[in-house]
Amino acid sequence: MIDLKPLENVSRLLFTVPLKPVQGDRFQPTGFPSLGAATYQTKDGAKLLVESAQSMANRLETTCWDVNANTPVVPLAGISHVTVTRKGKFLTDSMLEAHRINSPYLLKGKDQSFFNQFKEDLGGLEEGPIDRKKLAEILLRYDSGSLIHGVFLAQKELAGGRLRIARALSAFIEATGVRVAASGGVKNDHVHPGKVDGDTENRFGNIPFSRDEFTAESIDCQVNLDLAQIRGYGLGENASKLLILLAMYRLRRLFDGDMRLRTACDLEPVSREKIVANRPAGFVLPSLADLETDLPCAIKACKELMKHTTVAFEDELKKAKDAAAATDDNAEDATEDAQNEKD
Repeated sequence: MIDLKPLENVSRLLFTVPLKPVQGDRFQPTGFPSLGAATYQTKDGAKLLVESAQSMANRLETTCWDVNANTPVVPLAGISHVTVTRKGKFLTDSMLEAHRINSPYLLKGKDQSFFNQFKEDLGGLEEGPIDRKKLAEILLRYDSGSLIHGVFLAQKELAGGRLRIARALSAFIEATGVRVAASGGVKNDHVHPGKVDGDTENRFGNIPFSRDEFTAESIDCQVNLDLAQIRGYGLGENASKLLILLAMYRLRRLFDGDMRLRTACDLEPVSREKIVANRPAGFVLPSLADLETDLPCAIKACKELMKHTTVAFEDELKKAKDAAAATDDNAEDATEDAQNEKD
């Protein structure tokens, strides 16, 4: 039902989707340690990062997950992903993990059966230039989301930590013409109000606080689907079509659903009915009904290329680590996390 011919000679599919608060004018942006809200100056004036590309990747992935059944939503039955169990019960899934198939629950447990199989499948990539097509084939087999949202396999045992895929689908939300909407409040202790500052360490007493929200002249979700990257995987027409439809499905589920990013950041598109691309001009994001009709057929056409894998993780889940016991692995993980943020 969906005509993808208008995208055949296009390298990028770009959308700018105007958003607005569901109620009122104020909204709460994402915040960063030691920085707070990310404001910056442009030729158009003051702007604000409402939601980062990293967060949007995770939000787009979870639009495809049924939290009650702990499986992909019904139209995506048959898609490749890796489920992790613990003591016979569901623990997590590559579709829910921030780093997708690079999750420590998949690759760093004591049971190395999945890791060893994954490494064997990636065999031949240890030396020389990376065979991008082979890497894409293996990722499609185990976790198609890694080809859409990107992955960085940082473990040195996997081709020296050189295996990575950039995001083919990226998005971020920014606001233009922003102003601070300062407010505040107090956490009241009706049992023992005490002094105005109370016992803040233990949260007894009345504790006042300040709060900065924002207003904006406009809020936009910017979307970039790298069609050239998807075709560059070399997976063939059927797989390329599947990945493009999957990316569009994520976008349509996001815009048709609840975009409550935080307690005080509940947004919605100004218009859901017709979301039109900037490039190629005039291309309309397909409806959810059309996507749910076409996707099962696209998945069926690629069923031999994908599988659902289940992995058991029975390691002890430690609550915290003593700083003195930090190892080189911790430093490696930190470097990996930073690189994922960068990518």
